[in-house]
Amino acid sequence: MPNVRLPMRKIRQVLQLHHSCNYSNHEIARACGIAPSTVAEYLCRAGAAGLTWPLPAELTDASLSERLFPPTPASDEPPRPLPDFDWIRSEKIKHRKKNVTLDNLWDEYIAQHPDGYRYSTFCALYNEWLGKRSYSMRQEHKAGEKLFVDYSSCLEIWDKATGEPVTTQFFVSVWGASCFTYAEASLSQTLPAWCGSHVRAFDYFGCAPRILVPDNLKSAVIKPSLYEPVLNPTYVNLAEHYSAVVIPARAAHPKDKAKVENGVLVAKRWILARLRNRTFFSLAEMNAAIWELLEVLNGRTMKAVKKSRRELFEELDRPAALALPAASYEYAEWYSARVQNDYRIKADESFYSVPCRLVGEKVDIRMTENAVEVLCGGAVVAAHQRSRVAGSFIRNAAHLPPPHQAYLEWTPERIFEWAAKTGPNTERLLKLVIAGKAHPEQGYKACFGILRFGKSCGYDRLEAAAGRALRYHNYSYHAVKEILAKNLEKLDPVAAPAQNILPFHENIRGGQYYDGSDRRTNAE
Repeated sequence: MPNVRLPMRKIRQVLQLHHSCNYSNHEIARACGIAPSTVAEYLCRAGAAGLTWPLPAELTDASLSERLFPPTPASDEPPRPLPDFDWIRSEKIKHRKKNVTLDNLWDEYIAQHPDGYRYSTFCALYNEWLGKRSYSMRQEHKAGEKLFVDYSSCLEIWDKATGEPVTTQFFVSVWGASCFTYAEASLSQTLPAWCGSHVRAFDYFGCAPRILVPDNLKSAVIKPSLYEPVLNPTYVNLAEHYSAVVIPARAAHPKDKAKVENGVLVAKRWILARLRNRTFFSLAEMNAAIWELLEVLNGRTMKAVKKSRRELFEELDRPAALALPAASYEYAEWYSARVQNDYRIKADESFYSVPCRLVGEKVDIRMTENAVEVLCGGAVVAAHQRSRVAGSFIRNAAHLPPPHQAYLEWTPERIFEWAAKTGPNTERLLKLVIAGKAHPEQGYKACFGILRFGKSCGYDRLEAAAGRALRYHNYSYHAVKEILAKNLEKLDPVAAPAQNILPFHENIRGGQYYDGSDRRTNAE
């Protein structure tokens, strides 16, 4: 009996040639392309089933198969218990990290059913069951709709300075309908490199897709999820610039992006394999060689469709794709931050002001090469020129509350002008207060405090107190406060005693004792 049954169509042909044409078994075998022994086996089965030619019109292929291959009579032995295949599969998936194997599960099966199937049959039955449940849906790609993108390993660049090899990444993008391909090498898979490769790919295509299908690398997907993945906002911003959307492939499901998986394989075979023996010393040199072979790949006729990738692209994808925007894409990185109590946010080691009403709110930050934009609820609430000095504070006075704005408007000259209205002593005192500080703003609060005494104590008293503080060289807020509290500004100034006149005392001899006019002897 043959290992594989012949199609019913061929069995009917064997019966026709035997009964109607009187062909021998060897002639039938040559006509049908089968072995003579197979012809003899089927003729024997037909005779046992009482079948001749022509067959009854109502005899279907299923009925013919049942009559030629009747079921084997059941044996007297009880049937062996079948393994629970659903349970086996769930256990393998559930305990994948614990290295559960079919051998472990067969041990448990045979412990429950000692008369069960042996290990080889157990595995064969499970694999047959699993094969019937392994479905694969063929994806149909609409023209101009999807562009699949991915990274793979690439060739090495040799650093002339150190003599060490530098690894590179192979960026590949493939259109769904035409398989039209773009490829280049980059130094990393970082966000700037990822976005830059996309921009150059769109420029090469001369159009943009409606859907970008990346893998789950961090430059595209911050947090993978089957239902709602968290996308990188910079990558989303790039897609929005080209009016596209991002739909990442499911994690650990390479068939979701089979186009680019196959595209990477083809590109590596047709490009990198041909460059494997070349030595490159710069990324530009490597990409020039890649792009040269890329044109050969896209212009090569594919056997299945008898057209090249470029021909299919011009016929299918380009007419249905999106036109490129007029303005070129400006790379920008996105962050999130909460506005601090001093109405500022931190971005790239610098601080930027936002409207004070947003204190405590969570905002989005968009940073380009030269600008920083702060967005709240999708609207731009602040814009600054980007600072390259770590720790610097870029402030817009309009963001400050009114009291703080008034404080910023003060300058030493304005303070002196205000003090002069009280009197010259007050003006001079404030000048000395500020002059004694390392920075003028250090003395602002002391000056404001001194000037406020004019409202509470009177401007005349303040002027007199400032004069007394000047006479005693005490230039501080606390000195003026003490003078006014003790009414010292009302006292007449006391002349300082002459330093060359000593008061009389019997124990003080004085200068005349030493001039020789009034010497006294020890005897006196």
